[in-house]
Amino acid sequence: MSNFKVPYVDIPTEIKPQKHLILDAVSKVLDSGRYIQGPEVEEFEKKFAKICETEFATGVASGTCALHLLFRKLDLKNSDEVITVPNSFIASAAAIATSGGTPKFVDIGKDGNIDIEKLESAINKKTKAILPVHLTGRPARVDHIMELVRDKSILVIEDAAQAVGAKLNGKAVGSLGHAACFSLHPLKNMRVFGDGGMLTSSDEEIIRFIAKIKNHGLANREQCDFWGFNCRLDEVHAAMLNVQLDQFNELTNLRRQIAFRYNEGLKEFVEVPKENEGEYCVYQTYVIKTKRRDELQNFLRDNGVEALIHYKNPIFLQPSAKNLECRPEEFPETLKHCEMILSLPIYPTMTSDAQEYVIEKIKMFFTR
Repeated sequence: MSNFKVPYVDIPTEIKPQKHLILDAVSKVLDSGRYIQGPEVEEFEKKFAKICETEFATGVASGTCALHLLFRKLDLKNSDEVITVPNSFIASAAAIATSGGTPKFVDIGKDGNIDIEKLESAINKKTKAILPVHLTGRPARVDHIMELVRDKSILVIEDAAQAVGAKLNGKAVGSLGHAACFSLHPLKNMRVFGDGGMLTSSDEEIIRFIAKIKNHGLANREQCDFWGFNCRLDEVHAAMLNVQLDQFNELTNLRRQIAFRYNEGLKEFVEVPKENEGEYCVYQTYVIKTKRRDELQNFLRDNGVEALIHYKNPIFLQPSAKNLECRPEEFPETLKHCEMILSLPIYPTMTSDAQEYVIEKIKMFFTR
């Protein structure tokens, strides 16, 4: 066992330079007496919309809430299908199912995102929406998907939970489809210290609906237009987010630099995540592929390196998806992907010594 430890993430070191500013922002909110739907949330919504190059953004309680509320707008029935991928976090499909619809999975390509050719053949009269996932912070080809639905009444919703700041052909993730949903979970590149989420769109009707349904369906204090939920982003969280915005671009660049150093050091030993033309990835996770994944993960653990798997089991193999009656042979790339992927430690404050240690241990594993 090694005395040298490299955690998968190290949030305390990331927030240390801004900790006093974050605490000051929280104190200001506490002193204001305004804790729900106040000026901090309004400010963050405007700034987040600008980052995503959209007209509007609205804060919600989590990324899952953003997806769920948006699917509620579609008034999904059991026969209505929403196409998505089976290698995402379970929330992508769960939001569809708990909103009344049926998840329909399409296999992924080599990049881990939805296979556009297979998607085209999956679209039918039951398709109400398509949910591409920008997995690991790599933008899915939403530009091609928008072309597929150009003459159809199908909503394209970006699951951008892992991809704030990512771009495709110079255009920000969050502005590529009809709407987009983001997570602000502590492990994401832009975070709250609890749960939070955002929804972006340039469609004012969508934003007005979400702003209402997330707040009990209230038009005002005295009038409820329809049954809704309590799924709001809190003032304290928004205040902390507003502080972090000043460093967001810098931290994204640091994360990308770490990814590129990994690529250079590991490309001879494992499959590394190269960016395709037009992609600007933000590496919320840095994922390598190797047929010896489980052995390598154990070796790294024994040498003090925490490496995780995102995600080991495809959604269609989960007990919750049993009723969908998916056939595993329809998803060969997903199955191969899930058997080979390993997420290495990556965080903006990761030292060069720590990263070099990870690289050297992986080299040692393959050359011993």
